[in-house]
Amino acid sequence: MKRLLTSVLLSLAATGAALAQAWPAKPVTLLVPFPPGGSTDAIARVLGNKLQERLGGSFVIDNRGGAGGTIGTTAVKRAAPDGYTVLVTSLGPLVIGPHLLKNLPYDPTKDLDYVTVAVQAPNVLVVPAASPHKTMAEVLAFLKAHPEKMSFASSGNGSSDHITAELFWQQTGTSGLHIPYKGGGPVMTDLLGNQVDASFMNINTALPQIKAGKLRALGITSAKRSPVQPDVPTMDELGIKGLQVYSWQAVAAPKGLPADIKGKLHAAIVATLNAADVKPKLLEQGFEIVANTPEQFTAFQAAEFERWKKVITDRKITAD
Repeated sequence: MKRLLTSVLLSLAATGAALAQAWPAKPVTLLVPFPPGGSTDAIARVLGNKLQERLGGSFVIDNRGGAGGTIGTTAVKRAAPDGYTVLVTSLGPLVIGPHLLKNLPYDPTKDLDYVTVAVQAPNVLVVPAASPHKTMAEVLAFLKAHPEKMSFASSGNGSSDHITAELFWQQTGTSGLHIPYKGGGPVMTDLLGNQVDASFMNINTALPQIKAGKLRALGITSAKRSPVQPDVPTMDELGIKGLQVYSWQAVAAPKGLPADIKGKLHAAIVATLNAADVKPKLLEQGFEIVANTPEQFTAFQAAEFERWKKVITDRKITAD
């Protein structure tokens, strides 16, 4: 019986190793829980193209926006943990949405395997070029004189741009009108069309339009000024404390992803992010490379989960 059990275990181990070695033997879905056009979608497309080159097979982007990214995240939670469905997401569905949205069908602390935080970037408060607001002081003066009148677009309830706006209003004693969208792409469309007044947009998303003169940047949520926008003051410099916020894009999978496949996927992502034809381009767009280990990501997610839970609870922030 002992020999039989040993034989079975060795057979299973060999089968698992063979499956990992063969992976990907069919198309891998990189599920993005937001529409095309935002920061998360951009990172997913960079990864998808390069992972195909490194690992073979094909990597297909599947955009499933809605409910602050929780619809797509739920789909990943329910998928088989075989390496053929991978989540590329922002922090929203993992550490913010669970504290804002009721009855989520997934628990981000239990239902996912964390692979790596790919990149991070601060948010920047932008207004259309045609906006009458030229400085942060003018924005604050307007908000104080006209509560709830200035619209702030976000990529969805529970997104980093939503929570940044909420923190901004709390820290400045003002109030604006939150307009949630289903992703960063639609926000940009309406911002450029002067349909909304402002947005705390990921700097990498806003940067091309800032450089083109179509958006005006008034302040940034980083600890120090961004090398890609050195003329934009930090919130601390503007006298707004407690508003250091970084958005981040990360890769996760359904709980139970085989260790060998996780290791293979992680190694390929890290190599991609640090490649000579990828890293400089990401840095130029305002992204900072993180590329941490699954263990580091798991610990980071837990810390971020508690951080945003406290912020949302203390400040009584809601998704409504």
